[in-house]
Amino acid sequence: MLICVCRLLSSMERMLMDKMDLRKVLIGLHHSKGIGWKTISQLMEHRDLPMAENFGESDWIERGVAAAAARGLTHTVREEYVLEYEDNLKNKGIIPVTPFDAEYPILLKETPRPPWVLYTIGRIELLASLCIALVGTRVPTAYGRKAAEMLAGTLASQGINVVSGMARGIDGICHEAAFRASGLTTAVLGTAIDKPYPPENYSLYREIGEKGLIISEYPVGTPPHPGLFPQRNRIIAGLSRGTVVVEADLRSGSLITADSALEANRDVFAVPGPITSPKSRGALNLIKQGAKLVTEASDILEEYGFRPAPVQMENGNKLTEEEQRIYHMLEQGNRSFDELLALTSWEFGLLHSVLLSLIIKKQAVQLPGSIYKLV
Repeated sequence: MLICVCRLLSSMERMLMDKMDLRKVLIGLHHSKGIGWKTISQLMEHRDLPMAENFGESDWIERGVAAAAARGLTHTVREEYVLEYEDNLKNKGIIPVTPFDAEYPILLKETPRPPWVLYTIGRIELLASLCIALVGTRVPTAYGRKAAEMLAGTLASQGINVVSGMARGIDGICHEAAFRASGLTTAVLGTAIDKPYPPENYSLYREIGEKGLIISEYPVGTPPHPGLFPQRNRIIAGLSRGTVVVEADLRSGSLITADSALEANRDVFAVPGPITSPKSRGALNLIKQGAKLVTEASDILEEYGFRPAPVQMENGNKLTEEEQRIYHMLEQGNRSFDELLALTSWEFGLLHSVLLSLIIKKQAVQLPGSIYKLV
């Protein structure tokens, strides 16, 4: 039976804390071998858990812990051990956050299975920001790449914390687009906090750790395992007000994230794609099931009460809505006329007139080959 963290916390406030900080007990439990989420949930129901430093092996066994794990707990929950463990983490730039810490995200507490400890690297204050998750296939099409860049870049430029899983494909594209827009981004790992995956994203991992936030529920030393990745998807969804599936086939892990968002009573958005593309079938199915169709960032932003800020020109005039849309696309990089036509699905004449207007207003220029860029 799943236990609500909010209920646990209210009951734990009544516990006597004369022997040891329960937060430290939790950290000790969490990184001990043989102790998982369910075991910790059961142990948290025992009102004498703050006295855990004095427990012997038999005390842990009486509380449902396996014998092998019980032997380890007689050491790992001792206060001096936990303090040394936290110091070692801090020296590596890793800060553990528990439900007993003010930094723990409120939205995550409200999910059915919130992590007991989050290991973090980077800007821990981003846990309190407005987050939107963007996820998708690890092998995107050119269309999926462009849609991810456009959405993530525009959302980040408006102060949204773009949350994803730092995986190959759509995830990495979204993190990178957020940085190009000088915005915020958070990566939730499916591996231990100090073991980024995939290896080719190591430079991205370093950049996120310096400019954004990295999160994992897996302690240092946890061996990589494919089964860990689906579990982290619930954290991506749990941190976020809404989850956007950019491009996904019917077996994509991003659909697990969408399911987690629905389970947590969060919004689910999906980007439509060609009906002939296998990479779009998962997203199209979500739309059939009621996910909000997304063609631009304003479709997401409007759900939360605001629209992208209008681009202001030096003479004080504002760009039209259509001009703003093209402007934000060009912020992510130069685009050909055909690319812009595909991204907007506009009529030829409308796109031509909007581009001409941007050129007249000295916001864009046309390069050889019908390539457009911002001034």
